[in-house]
Amino acid sequence: MKISVVIPVRNEERSIGPLLEALLSQSLPPDEIVITDGGSTDATTAIIQDFINRGAPVRLIRTTHALPGRGRNLAAASTTNEWIAFTDAGIKPAPQWLEALAARAGKDSSADVVYGSYEPVVDTLFKECAAISYVSPPAEIEGSLMRSQFIASALMRRVVWERVGGFPEHLRSAEDLLFMQRVAAEHFQIAYAPGAVVQWELQPNFWRTFKRFTIYSRNNIRAGLWRQWQGPILSRYLVLVLLILPSIVLGRWWLAVPFGLWILLLLARALVAIRRNRRAYPAGFFRSALRLVIMLPLIAVLDLGLILGSLKWVLTDKFHLGAETVTVGHGT
Repeated sequence: MKISVVIPVRNEERSIGPLLEALLSQSLPPDEIVITDGGSTDATTAIIQDFINRGAPVRLIRTTHALPGRGRNLAAASTTNEWIAFTDAGIKPAPQWLEALAARAGKDSSADVVYGSYEPVVDTLFKECAAISYVSPPAEIEGSLMRSQFIASALMRRVVWERVGGFPEHLRSAEDLLFMQRVAAEHFQIAYAPGAVVQWELQPNFWRTFKRFTIYSRNNIRAGLWRQWQGPILSRYLVLVLLILPSIVLGRWWLAVPFGLWILLLLARALVAIRRNRRAYPAGFFRSALRLVIMLPLIAVLDLGLILGSLKWVLTDKFHLGAETVTVGHGT
């Protein structure tokens, strides 16, 4: 089985080198690695070119301001093998990652798509709380516990990518979710490889988490997926806003009621998240209490990013106020 690995990048000078080293040292090395650079202004392309100059089976496609979907499409279109593995910069594949994906595909000759697993890197208490707050916990799939349906840990026949029309190219995020939904809708044979694990770096602090979730929120609406995420949360905040109105008649003391309900809502969500992840991240009473101290403001920050991202969608995408100009380049 010959496999091409596809990677979209932009300004990834810190992560692209370690990722290429990890791919080239796989127990089953890829036959080629095709990278689309979407207009990096740092040393990303120079680092990739250095690998090429040293004889690594890497090809670089240069374009301008390509979002992740277009980056993957340009690279996938340039591959030469039947099987394509997708991953991303910032991801750390385990040494047997590609071998485990290929072994699962070889074991089941009818498989068109193989999804591996992923684990968030939780090397700080903040990242641990972030993983508990917004990363789906492992689920039992085909008799094994794993996190699945992650495009950065996926192997598929080239015909799958072709038949679904590739990735949406207008989205900064959520393009992978739409792509995987289209794959499922086409009824391709999907298999899972719990041993094919990659590590995913989470945002390290409140500010970077807020900025990332603002992007996620806006693009989630652009992708038409708001009912799964924004819908339920915004409806709760609408109720809290409506509960503020009686303060006009009853006085300021009434504001303590919606505020108290908001804190209880955050606390309930944090406790539910901790319970759902008790097998993945076991902890005693003291550490669980520390998690709550961080998770309450963290969940509030996630909600704030959701609200701001939704407002950006309304202003920028709905009413075209201050809309960005996205230049889609052509590969060279």
